[in-house]
Amino acid sequence: MHPTDPMHPVSALFDPGEPAPRPLPVCDHYAGVEARMRKSLELQAELGPVFDVTLDGEDGAPVGGELEHAHLIAELVASPANHHGRVGARVQAVDHPHFEQVVDLLVNRVGDRLAYLMIPKPRGLADLQRAIDAVDGAARRHGLAREIPLHALVETHGALREVNALAAHPRIESLSFGLMDFVSAHRGAIPQSAMGAAGQFDHPLVVRAKLEIAAACHAHGKTPSHCVVTEFKDTRALEAAVGMARELLGYTRMWSIHPAQVRTIVEAFAPTVAEIDEAAEILLRAQAVQWAPVRHRDTLHDRASYRYFWHVLERAHRTQPQGLPQEIRLQFFGA
Repeated sequence: MHPTDPMHPVSALFDPGEPAPRPLPVCDHYAGVEARMRKSLELQAELGPVFDVTLDGEDGAPVGGELEHAHLIAELVASPANHHGRVGARVQAVDHPHFEQVVDLLVNRVGDRLAYLMIPKPRGLADLQRAIDAVDGAARRHGLAREIPLHALVETHGALREVNALAAHPRIESLSFGLMDFVSAHRGAIPQSAMGAAGQFDHPLVVRAKLEIAAACHAHGKTPSHCVVTEFKDTRALEAAVGMARELLGYTRMWSIHPAQVRTIVEAFAPTVAEIDEAAEILLRAQAVQWAPVRHRDTLHDRASYRYFWHVLERAHRTQPQGLPQEIRLQFFGA
């Protein structure tokens, strides 16, 4: 069944004018060193498009070698290693001397293949608009017909102050929280422990920032992407962080900074078998009665809860498509 069918959940349950985020993979994996970038693309080819790869032209580029690094990024984006078309790039901040050159180079060489460009360190809406103008201006110069999706990092005081405007911008697809730079911007007032796996969920200023980003994204139909866990060998700490980000703070995507983190993040965001089975049973029963209220295990459900259960199935489809029952894949996802 196609989403345009009036009985499909997307058509039957959601207002066409309601802002809805474009479904993105739940993990955004960063790599800046050439060997790690290539390894990340190999892992994506193995696992499938259940995670994005962001090739890092900001922190990953050596000082003075930004343009050479951008050429390497373009080479990888254009290569057969970009098998699924889910490779993006992080460029420099707008006031970096090479920002416009790097943007122009990437748009010219691989603007048709980039899944997105990540804009770091905007100090507010004006910086974001300046970056957007540079990207779209390069696209016009080089005859690129498509609009490249744009993501941005909220890691400055100004960006957090204007986070609602950033999330509302029609060119933005996702906002990420930049934990390390955000903590550093407080000049020692937030302790180092707040950059760790556990401490980042304890400090009020950090939690406040995370909540405001998530709320702004959901209000405007954009994807909130949670920050890093730097203890990349501590699987339990990572699992706990994903659980907090997803269940308590409303994040639907998270960064990875080491290949070992990718599977853990994807699996932690995936619904359980029990959740999938419950959502499937309820939605199939509701669809059979044309989305009227139904009783399921002595609980009444209607269109409001149907929307929740649809999101469960949609998340399952993004994280483990082959784990969905065949009937559900055929009925709701067409394969």
